[in-house]
Amino acid sequence: MKQRTRRPRKERVLITGIGGNLGRAVARRLHRRFEVVGIDRRAVRHMPKDVDIEQVDIRRRRVEDVFRRQRLDAVVHLNIMHDPRSRQDEHHQFNIVGTQKIFELCAEHRVPKVVVLSSADVYGPDPRNDQFLKEDAALMGGQKFEAIRDLIALDMFCNTFFWRHPEIETVILRPVHIVGRVNNAPSRYLRLERPPTIMGFDPMVQLIHVEDVVSAIEKALTPGIRGVFNLAGPSPVPLSFILERLGREPRPMPEPLLKMMLSTAWSLKISDWPVPELDHIKYVCMVDDGLARNQLGFAPSHDLESILHELRPGHRP
Repeated sequence: MKQRTRRPRKERVLITGIGGNLGRAVARRLHRRFEVVGIDRRAVRHMPKDVDIEQVDIRRRRVEDVFRRQRLDAVVHLNIMHDPRSRQDEHHQFNIVGTQKIFELCAEHRVPKVVVLSSADVYGPDPRNDQFLKEDAALMGGQKFEAIRDLIALDMFCNTFFWRHPEIETVILRPVHIVGRVNNAPSRYLRLERPPTIMGFDPMVQLIHVEDVVSAIEKALTPGIRGVFNLAGPSPVPLSFILERLGREPRPMPEPLLKMMLSTAWSLKISDWPVPELDHIKYVCMVDDGLARNQLGFAPSHDLESILHELRPGHRP
């Protein structure tokens, strides 16, 4: 009688924040290679049937049960709040306290790999920036923008965890502006028919397609990979070039007038654009992604034209 050959166990990956656009994209890609477990405080829909979903807040004690029940080989931490309308204390509780809890559980349950999605926004747009910022550049993005301070604190905590727990392969990814089938500030701005611009300023801009970010996350799960990596897509181009290719009709305005209009719109809750966001259409914040290309083996597959195609009318996240 022939013995039945046992199939090797698939590695099991936990995705936090699986209910978001990016979380769903990561799950759809990873479930082909891994057993995927997802947690989110939101209801999660449109997910492959073999993905195990747990509706739980990462700050609650119930998340410990997920780690206890599942033998995890990696955690992909995407459950980070980016809502400028949320109170600062709520941002802190969710982003900092929630992330600390996830990482503590990774250490307690000896999860060998953790991948966390930060952002190149932690560097901050500034006229004094180097042309291309490397991973060791100062994180200055929170000087004017309070919402970015928590992201910087999160990024720095993950860096500290990297050194305190060398037994865990910690990967921190800092992508430039993510566009495509996502609902974030850069995508919303570039979808405006008549986007405001600041007179006298035309910064160079870097974009990356959401599916290329997913590819970088998949690469980061490779055994032996650890560290901080900037992620960028095609070569940077002026903001005016992007708007022209999209067929937009920009509205150039003096900066004081645009700030006043945006501040009023924010106060009346008819706009979700905080005034400090204007620095992103004023100053440069470009990153050097050489480390990701050389050590992570990352190469974006979407050129500028394919990225812009999804920002034109008829394409929505």
